[in-house]
Amino acid sequence: MRVSQMLIPTLREVPAEAEVVSHRLLLRAGFIRKAAAGVYTFLPLAWRVLKKIEQIVREEMDRQGGQEILMPIIQPAELWQESGRWDVYGPELFRLKDRHDRDFCLGPTHEEIITALVRGEVSSYRQLPLLLYQIQNKYRDERRPRFGLMRGREFIMKDLYSFDRDAAGLDVSYNKMFAAYTRIFRRCGLRFRPVEADSGAIGGRDTHEFMVLAESGEATVVFCPRESCAYAANDERAESPPVRPAAAEQPGALQEVLTPGRHTVAQVTSFLQVEPGRIIKTLLYQTEQGVVAALVRGEREVNEVKLQKAAGVLRLELADAATVREITGAKVGFAGPVGLKGVKIIADEEVMLLVNAVAGANKDETHLINVNPGRDFQPDLVTDLRLVRAGDPCPRCGAPLEEARGIEVGQVFKLGEKYSRALNATYVDENGDTRYMVMGCYGIGITRTMAAAIEQNHDENGIIWPVSIAPYHVVVVPVSNKEPAHLETAEEIYRRLAAAGVEVVLDDRDERPGVKFKDADLIGYPLRITIGNRTVETGQVEVRRRADGETVLVPVENVVERVRALLGLS
Repeated sequence: MRVSQMLIPTLREVPAEAEVVSHRLLLRAGFIRKAAAGVYTFLPLAWRVLKKIEQIVREEMDRQGGQEILMPIIQPAELWQESGRWDVYGPELFRLKDRHDRDFCLGPTHEEIITALVRGEVSSYRQLPLLLYQIQNKYRDERRPRFGLMRGREFIMKDLYSFDRDAAGLDVSYNKMFAAYTRIFRRCGLRFRPVEADSGAIGGRDTHEFMVLAESGEATVVFCPRESCAYAANDERAESPPVRPAAAEQPGALQEVLTPGRHTVAQVTSFLQVEPGRIIKTLLYQTEQGVVAALVRGEREVNEVKLQKAAGVLRLELADAATVREITGAKVGFAGPVGLKGVKIIADEEVMLLVNAVAGANKDETHLINVNPGRDFQPDLVTDLRLVRAGDPCPRCGAPLEEARGIEVGQVFKLGEKYSRALNATYVDENGDTRYMVMGCYGIGITRTMAAAIEQNHDENGIIWPVSIAPYHVVVVPVSNKEPAHLETAEEIYRRLAAAGVEVVLDDRDERPGVKFKDADLIGYPLRITIGNRTVETGQVEVRRRADGETVLVPVENVVERVRALLGLS
């Protein structure tokens, strides 16, 4: 392709709406344009990248026995009501009615549709296992679309669904997809880590997320640094054994103390001269089942995903000041578990190990000292509620955990019989017995993978594409369009590279060299070939690698072989 004929509307200014690197660079380099909040048009360069990612995904799905299909985006409400998710999924589900007043939704995922399909077509154990996948647009009505392609309302996703006879068969399918995902992200040139994760609205038991490691990632990954252990989880799922207080002491008598104006952990610890680890932090949450009190140590944060599961609720949000006053009789900052009535109390394991702790007294400007769990209050449930952070012990080997930032680009789930039971997807086994199919589902964000690749591969000048997913491999830049020798040599190299199977563009615009160079760096072509006066004088061209800026001089007659070698194509 010739750049003069291509739609590449690069921008010099950073768009004000762009918050993260990938969003800024995709806009500036002419890859995407916004149509509405969280909805984007993909321009030619972006579409080439997406098609390359899709092709890698297809090859790896097909290698594992996956069969590609295409399911409808518009899904009937009846199926979602049958699975129980129509009311559970929440406001992120795009809902619509047809002219006959029938309810539909735009598919955020396709468990219901695929299960209904398979239950109607598969009846015997001889037809299993089955791996079916599609690559298609998905829709989620994000409350606050942000970060460009990272959190949009329309996006492209690959979703594969496995159907097996039993749990052992599911393990085989799950391991196949786990291995395929590992190959996919390696082939995309990304640094990533699979981590244990929470299943969220999809449901099921075991699940792993594939995280592309990047400082700009919105998720926290907690991992063990020991190679022999390799434990890793996102912070929603991460676990760590409870840490006991350093010193043992005898329980003291419960006492009230005035703490005027001290309502934060920092203020209370400073005023009472105690460590944050001796504070019982009591947080009240409103749910559809009433108010829940969560207890963690003062230096800890509540893991709301764990709390939601422990409480068995669908909706969870911090109680407002009026509710806190109604439940405790005090303003925010003075709630405590002693004497707390009318709420379900869920305590973190570490709270139950405290001796002579400090807690709110459920009275304005007042705290209790010498609070001893079990003696002074008894929670309804004791479980792991805390957010695990760097330095906490690994749950497998005890080594101090470390943290990194990551971007989720894929997730694999063991669904079990969750959807097959709800939608009555059964088969007849070899003994003539009717059994439920055992399912898994496996998603990859195609558009998100493109954005994640940029978050991980960029510098102050623009994008640095991995070769495997770059929109084009090489840009050929004649320094001056007014010099016939420059243009003639550029045309020759362009034709030879194209004939050799190298994806190449010729920047034939009548622009200054500096403009062409800046655009080449911004767009992120892996190699730039410059034809100038040196070429005319010596018969050599400059070949520059975008990744590290290294420039080599290559004779014109050897340029095809050298370029293919630099790209890893030979």
